[in-house]
Amino acid sequence: MTTASLPIHRSRLGDGTGALITPSDSTVRLIDIAPVLLDELREAGHLLLRGFAPSVEDFNELVQKCSAKVTLDPARTFHGDVAQLVDSGTDSIGLHIENGATPYPPDLLWFHCVTAAASGSQTTVCDGRRVWEQLDEPTRQLFLDNPVVFARSVSETQWRQFTAFSLGGGRKPEEVTLDDLRFLADQGNATVTEREDGSVHYAFQTHAAHPSKWSEQITWANSIFGPSYNYETPEIRFEHAAIPREVLDELARITEEVTEEIAWQDGDVVLIDNSRVMHGRRPITDTRRTIVNAQSFAA
Repeated sequence: MTTASLPIHRSRLGDGTGALITPSDSTVRLIDIAPVLLDELREAGHLLLRGFAPSVEDFNELVQKCSAKVTLDPARTFHGDVAQLVDSGTDSIGLHIENGATPYPPDLLWFHCVTAAASGSQTTVCDGRRVWEQLDEPTRQLFLDNPVVFARSVSETQWRQFTAFSLGGGRKPEEVTLDDLRFLADQGNATVTEREDGSVHYAFQTHAAHPSKWSEQITWANSIFGPSYNYETPEIRFEHAAIPREVLDELARITEEVTEEIAWQDGDVVLIDNSRVMHGRRPITDTRRTIVNAQSFAA
């Protein structure tokens, strides 16, 4: 179909509600679709933008146009104003929402494929709404009743860089304080403690099943199965007990059943509702694969 307000085509992507957006002709630029992008995302949960042949600069421009605020991963390298190089080794990566093991998950997660792998290395996506639909009632109630706690330490360099960038105003990492970091985490569900070496330890409480940014419909979207590349592996448990092994096994099976794969092509852009759709990665088999990403809050 052709979207009425813009010369683009929208078609179904995979078995869920994801959408493939392509230009109707070669004159349509990536930035041209910014006015409708978040409306499309609200319905689809994740979008694959293909055929626009953008540069990294075009990708940066789109992210900034659609975002009220951009955030970052302090362990990654910038490519332009907002894009950061994805460098997470070559092993498979479990499903997670971006920064879901911290008090700072962004609304939007963006990827831009600069160079696609010749084979394999697919990004995985899993709509938490579909997971929730598959869960039996006792498991649903377990996650509605019990918040999950993520706890780990973060180095001084990383927390200072993140805090300075998030606060804005031109402050340098060495100028921010622990109170600044606590201010950013002030959601009533996080504690931050400084260690003697300047690192911090935090404990963050959240629900694994919750409404998403644009809907009251419950979604099972979290970072229980998420990676810890570049960071200390967090402790993940319910507030007062461990998450039962049989429950984790059930969720691993169900999430895999509804997981879909994005086979990248050069120039592809993917936009994900980070409050609803988890993502991961199959093992990298072609190290020429180059992906940049960005994290932001919706305008």
